[in-house]
Amino acid sequence: MLKFPRTIRLDPSDTFVFERAAEPGEWAVSGAFVFWNRDPATLGQKQRVALRSGFLGIDSLGWSTLAIVTEASEAERQAMIERLASQLLAKFGAPDADAARLAAEEEIAFAASLCEHPPQTLLAVQRSVENGEIRERFRTLKPRAVAADADRLHAHASAFTFHEVEGDVEPAEEVDLLGLIRTDARTTDRT
Repeated sequence: MLKFPRTIRLDPSDTFVFERAAEPGEWAVSGAFVFWNRDPATLGQKQRVALRSGFLGIDSLGWSTLAIVTEASEAERQAMIERLASQLLAKFGAPDADAARLAAEEEIAFAASLCEHPPQTLLAVQRSVENGEIRERFRTLKPRAVAADADRLHAHASAFTFHEVEGDVEPAEEVDLLGLIRTDARTTDRT
């Protein structure tokens, strides 16, 4: 089985912070291409939030703060490529269908590379613009292993409890998802 990110909504905040929120369960890509050749100073507040921390749902072209690693079939991967290619052609000015398909294949391959984790792992992105280039850092959020019965009882009391750090940790803005104990971090840079 292949693995790809899908949008997920843990609370309604995405509907307030983004101009358009992705529907939960959409296949997702990084979406950084939406901001290529755009001056961040000209973006509205909600667009800046999307630039800083959003995954792009390929059906709605809406944004999601989090994505979740999900198994997919080869047929689903092909459908993702076709859908994204049609979006690139219709909404982003791709010069032709071949160029749109090639770009979609690259975006889908990059999205898959973020999913080298067990299914149900949450992904978060942090973007910045450095020297005119978009830099992306991705973090993973994994459920904490429950060691004792008392911890199990506590785990049932809260919907999400996460910890563990994976990969390089750079000083950066912390992600606090409704009081999570600690976020896992896996940094993947793409400029």
